[in-house]
Amino acid sequence: MPERGNTARTGRRRSTRLGLDGAVWLTVGGENLGGHARVALLRAVAEQGSITQAAKAVGLSYKAAWDAIDQMNQLAGEPLVERSTGGRGGGSTRLTGRGERLVQRYGQIDAAHQRFMRLLDQASIDLDQDFSLLSILNMKTSARNQFVGTVTSVRAGAVNDEIELTLPGGARLVATVTRESTELLGLRTHMTAIALVKASSVMLATGLAGSKVSARNQLTGVVAVVTPGAVNAEVELEVAGAGRIVAIVTQDSVKALGLVAGAPATALFDASSVILAVAA
Repeated sequence: MPERGNTARTGRRRSTRLGLDGAVWLTVGGENLGGHARVALLRAVAEQGSITQAAKAVGLSYKAAWDAIDQMNQLAGEPLVERSTGGRGGGSTRLTGRGERLVQRYGQIDAAHQRFMRLLDQASIDLDQDFSLLSILNMKTSARNQFVGTVTSVRAGAVNDEIELTLPGGARLVATVTRESTELLGLRTHMTAIALVKASSVMLATGLAGSKVSARNQLTGVVAVVTPGAVNAEVELEVAGAGRIVAIVTQDSVKALGLVAGAPATALFDASSVILAVAA
């Protein structure tokens, strides 16, 4: 017997497209202040001037609305909602200045979050394509090779610093940057950074077992694609733990090294050839 909701029974074909979803939550000291629902309640208080009417507007009981507001007031450090009593109208409820600013700022952050989620959903869930943070952020660069990783080491030098970046797959890259650049970018361990390497800065080698080379970065993989040109060829290397890296080499080098699809090869580039970037 087919299970309930099975496509054979319903006649509907389920979509297999992967998607992203997420929500923005505000926290104070690790405790949950609230998300979309609670901010909607605050917005309703501002519009209705009454907790009773605000609760009805967002589909809550008066007690649930009051408990939520009371908790937010306590967690926020100062009241977000205040009540006044007496007067001809019998009193009213309104947002404080901090409450108004919080609702406004949450709306701005949520709009940016939704835009970013749409960009991620459109550009990153295709599992047949490489993940590129730069393209998602609408950043353009002439560097063909882009790697997103985590800073795992910052070694200070007299003039230049050595930054180690670990990629999601475990591969590691080393970049040499000036002390000024380290401070300007705020480079520190555990933060996310982007490494950019021009294809023209990448050298390819074969048969390196047992050899010593001066290049700090050595990524061994398998040739995935060779695109010949009039003088030079573009070679894409599939590297475990790093994805693909592109190199521009001469046609003579392609022949001499036996660079064909499926052949093992090593990509080499100096630490000084790595450009680091961080989100502003």
